[in-house]
Amino acid sequence: MSRTDILALFEKHGVLPTPQRLEIAGVLLARPQHLSADQIIDRLRTAGSRVSKATVYNTLNLFGDRGIVKEVMVDPVRKFYDSTTHTHHHFYNVSTGELHDIPEDAVAFAQLPSLPDGTTEESVEVLIRVRDAD
Repeated sequence: MSRTDILALFEKHGVLPTPQRLEIAGVLLARPQHLSADQIIDRLRTAGSRVSKATVYNTLNLFGDRGIVKEVMVDPVRKFYDSTTHTHHHFYNVSTGELHDIPEDAVAFAQLPSLPDGTTEESVEVLIRVRDAD
C-alpha cells in the first residue's frame, strides 16, 4: 500500500498521521498478512526504525479500534494483526505459530444457535487450530 493510500485510509478512519504510525502501517499494510506486534517491531528494526515498542503496541490498538486492521486472538497471550479486515476464517498452526486465511465461503454452517435476547449478529468467524503431523 502506498503512502498516499495509507494517508487516505487514516483520513477515512479518523487517525492522525504521525511519522511513527505511517512507519507501522507501511509494514503491516504492505500486503495481506498476519503479523504479531513482535514481528512488526522486528521488521521496523531491520528497516532501521527507532519507533518504541510502546508506540507500536499503542498504534496497533488504535488501528484495531478504528477498523484499519483486524485483531485475531489465537490464544490468551497471542494476538495477530490482520491487514485483511473483511469477515473471513483462519487456520492457526500451533507448531509454527503461523496464521493463514480460509475464504469465508469455504466454511458452511447448517445452523447457528439462537442469539441471546437483545443482541444482533455482527459476524461469524472460525479459528481452526492445527499442528504439524509428526
